This record gives sequence, C-alpha cells and structure tokens, in this order.
Amino acid sequence: MACTRQQLCDFLDELLQPERFRDYCPNGLQVEGVAEIDYLVTGVTASQALLDEARGRGADAILVHHGYFWRSEDARITGMKAQRVRTLMTANINLLAYHLPLDCHPQYGNNVMLGQLMGVTTPAPIDPGDPGTPVFQGSLEAPMPVSALADRLSAALDRQPLVLGDGLVQSVAWCTGAGQGYIDQAADAGADVYVTGEVSEQTVHVARERGIAFIAAGHHATERYGVQAVGEAVAGALGIRHEFIDIDNPA
Repeated sequence: MACTRQQLCDFLDELLQPERFRDYCPNGLQVEGVAEIDYLVTGVTASQALLDEARGRGADAILVHHGYFWRSEDARITGMKAQRVRTLMTANINLLAYHLPLDCHPQYGNNVMLGQLMGVTTPAPIDPGDPGTPVFQGSLEAPMPVSALADRLSAALDRQPLVLGDGLVQSVAWCTGAGQGYIDQAADAGADVYVTGEVSEQTVHVARERGIAFIAAGHHATERYGVQAVGEAVAGALGIRHEFIDIDNPA
C-alpha cells in the first residue's frame, strides 16, 4: 500500500499538533520529495549518514526529531547543508521533522517513552500549562538507589550514564536530549532525581547544592524512541512500510 505526501503530512500534524508549540525550527515537511509514499524511514537526526542509508534502501520519506533550518543557524544553503539538501532532492525523498511536538506527545513522545524505560508510573508534564517546557515527572513503583536507576537506564539504552549523587530516589523528573538547563525546575518540583541527556559544567554544582541526584544518559540515546513509535503509528494507520535506522552517536 501507499499514501500521498499530503496524507502523511496531515496525519503527523494531527497526531503531533505542532501549532501548540513555540519551537526553534519549522515542524512538518522541510524538504519536498516524491508525491507518493510507500516506504518511510525514521531516525533521530537528518545527518548525511542517515540520508545515505535511506537513499540506499529506497525510502520515499524520512521522519526525524532533529531536522534543518534552526532559528540560530546560518540560513544559507551552502557546504554541509547544501550536500544534505542536494541528496534529498536528487533522490526525491521527503524530509519531515518534529522537535518539541515529538518530545512532548502524551503517548508516543520521547519523554513518555523514556519514562516507560525507567519504570515510571503515570508520567505527566511538569507544567501542563506550558507546552514549551518539555519536562516530565512521575514516580517509580518503589524507592531505589540512584545507582540502580542508572543501571536500569544503562541496560535499556546500551549506554553508560553519568551519575551524580547517591541514596534512594522515587520521585523522578526528566527531559530527553539537552535538558540539563531544567534541573532547577525539577528541584523546585520536589524530584529526588533529574534525568536528561546531557550535562553542563554548572549542572554539577546545581545538583550538589540543591540536593538532587542527576543522571545524564546521552542526548541521542534518550531520543531514539519517540520517532520509532510515531513511525509505527504511521505505518499502522496509513498502510506503508516503516524502518528505524539508528546512526549511532556517543553524545
């Protein structure tokens, strides 16, 4: 079976509701390709390696979390960006990207999926009134040492996390990707531990001085699961083929 490009775009926009977010990039179709979609590839970032893999496998469309045309980047299509866009247009492949909408979706989002991997019950946004704050919170079924939670993440993500603090934790706040700047919000909410993808120098001091445990489990590693879940939802609803391609990234 196949669907049209417009059907794919409409399904994703209805599912992810990008109009609810004040984002740093355009969400939805970023580079237009073939009008009929039979084979969708998903991935975390629209790197050249992902594009080459998708082209080699005959993909009609690529759906990613990290696409192009970020607010702070040079708008000119030159160099590396030109090569990426040239690859897509020469192969007539559509590129679709959703950033905050993919982090925050209540069923398929990166945060909900990471919460499931941690064993968190009833994950919910830390500030439901502000969809631009992609921080979630919830509780583990029972208190556990922060080292045990880190081990659980290591096993699920196949990545050794950085861990600060010790003792038992049960209340968890988290944000996939580069969410270290939200650690104060997690502490204000009374979380025992804050989990995200990256760490900054000042994060260590904030965690120590505010008495909150901290786990950095990898930007790429924590954001592999939302786009896969959305891709499976697309395949089921529109009757097209879907494959997730993981271009490993140690960050």
